[in-house]
Amino acid sequence: MSNAPTYNIDPAAFWVNPYPDLAVMRRDAPIAFVPELDATLLTRRDAIFREEKRTHVFSSEQPGGLMSQLMGENMMRKDGDAHMIERKMIFPTVSPRTVRDVWKEQFVSATRGILDRLAAKGSGDLVRDYAMPVSAEALKSMTGLTNMRYDEMDRVSQGMIDGCANYAGDAAIEANCHDCTASVDRHIDAQIPVLSAAPDQSLLSVSMNAGMPEQQIRANIKLAISGGQNEPRDAIAGAISALLEHSEQLQLVLKGKASWLAVFEEYARWMSPIGMSPRRIAREDTIDGVTFYPEDRAFLMFGSANRDEAVFDAPDKFDVLRDTGPAISFGAGPHFCAGAWASRCLIAEVALPMFFERFKNIELVDPVQYRGWAFRGPLSVYAKWLVQ
Repeated sequence: MSNAPTYNIDPAAFWVNPYPDLAVMRRDAPIAFVPELDATLLTRRDAIFREEKRTHVFSSEQPGGLMSQLMGENMMRKDGDAHMIERKMIFPTVSPRTVRDVWKEQFVSATRGILDRLAAKGSGDLVRDYAMPVSAEALKSMTGLTNMRYDEMDRVSQGMIDGCANYAGDAAIEANCHDCTASVDRHIDAQIPVLSAAPDQSLLSVSMNAGMPEQQIRANIKLAISGGQNEPRDAIAGAISALLEHSEQLQLVLKGKASWLAVFEEYARWMSPIGMSPRRIAREDTIDGVTFYPEDRAFLMFGSANRDEAVFDAPDKFDVLRDTGPAISFGAGPHFCAGAWASRCLIAEVALPMFFERFKNIELVDPVQYRGWAFRGPLSVYAKWLVQ
């Protein structure tokens, strides 16, 4: 393992709120080995921004990693030409033009129907009743798995996420992850002949038409689901709760002094739905006085980078007027999130403005609890509202 100083955490407390520990690490041991995670954590923004690009040292190739073992060797677990070839193959699905010309209309239509159902309830959990189906319906269209129920999309996404973060080796979590990947495969099997007969812009269709091997198609669709469901779901519900908890911030948006995109970008910085990305050390190297050795495991802590005091003033404050340019919520290197344009469109152009346009009088029923460190979001957002 690396010769970084050791920093111990309470895993349960770290899951509840990692930010106090991360702040101590940034101050006292910005590169620290955490025995409870069996990994060396990089916690400062500038170091992560720099090292993520040095894939010859911080490699995404992790054949023995949890994601590769459970979901297959997807493009996120490749570097160099191997990564770029597959990234170019799927680009027609996630390009800004396709998002604008194909997906946005579908996002709006699905969200309108979900809002109609929500309005009749008068109260509910905005994670379960709004953010989850909005995110899942969008992902169904984009992946091509329109034969999957939205609640099943959410279930399999969460199961794969839990599996990829199962560093404690819980057998039940692993078994559930296998059940979720099997469900994805069954839905892919059913859609292959459908999309072969009627191609569209979905990930499954575009990948098949590009000649991508089926094993890679399956792995990349599982990747898209594992990250493409939870991040928008948690960002939609989390951004709504953040605005309701910070009413002065909501008023800035409603008065036109801040944009919905600014809300999304600040929430993604403040709460970092994707808080960590793992790397395998490919060769010995010394970084900021710490020597890494081949096969060491390193975690790039995006959630910590986005609250780095050296970069952001009052980083623990939710501020929609903040310059979020230095944030690395979507990554900073060749693995910059391919779904970033779709995520911005779904959340900032559709889910948030349509929600607050529909519900003018809304309040939280219970305090919101955010949980997680590799993936972080609200467990629930209970609210009540009136329709005007």
